[in-house]
Amino acid sequence: MPILDFIGLFIFIAGFIIGLGSVTVIDIHGFLGRKSSYWAEATTRTHKVTKPLIWVGITLTIIGGVILYRDLPLSGIPLYHVIIATILILNGLFLSFHVSPFLIKQELLGQQTKILPNSLQRKIMVSLILSDISWWGGLALLIWHVVQKF
Repeated sequence: MPILDFIGLFIFIAGFIIGLGSVTVIDIHGFLGRKSSYWAEATTRTHKVTKPLIWVGITLTIIGGVILYRDLPLSGIPLYHVIIATILILNGLFLSFHVSPFLIKQELLGQQTKILPNSLQRKIMVSLILSDISWWGGLALLIWHVVQKF
């Protein structure tokens, strides 16, 4: 049914816009905050907005994917999107329940300008790279899926 395909694709793309946009903002802040106390504080403040938006983006992409791929077998691009969604959820859990509480604790202690420890910075960097590859790769797969339909 074309209307369901439209709705699914719209929700899917909306999820990418919200999620990938938020990831891009927090990644740039985090990158700049590695060596700068100003950007470390900005990252702590910004993540309070981007974190829920990233979860909204993940949720919308999953809903859109379920609608768009409703009649397709779980193989090829739909399967890759399930794998990517799983990676994004696991990565989001790490960031939400390990990194975010650390940042909030530092802020409560008045240490929001303090540069993060190297060990945590390395974990965050791996997490951000994984996130970027997943979001951009997922978007590329969605575009490939749509182009194949033509």
